[in-house]
Amino acid sequence: MEIMKVIDDLVCTRSVRQLEGISLRVMEDQKGKLWCASDPVGVGQGKWVVTTSGSAARWAMPSFSSTTDLTIVGIIDDWEKQKKEIDG
Repeated sequence: MEIMKVIDDLVCTRSVRQLEGISLRVMEDQKGKLWCASDPVGVGQGKWVVTTSGSAARWAMPSFSSTTDLTIVGIIDDWEKQKKEIDG
């Protein structure tokens, strides 16, 4: 699992059947690299989250047949780094 920040929504006009109805988010890891993650929890932009990857990412989805390798599994409510960014 890894901690990442939600940067934005990602809208796709077409996708494979297994991703229909699944929200996608643009994520940034702590090194600044951008990722795309499936979002079964419904997180908003700017939030820090916990993600899981690989085959565990499919287990975190409503259907194991989802074609994802990065899934948001939790929203972080309180974290020291988050406080530092808000306080500046």
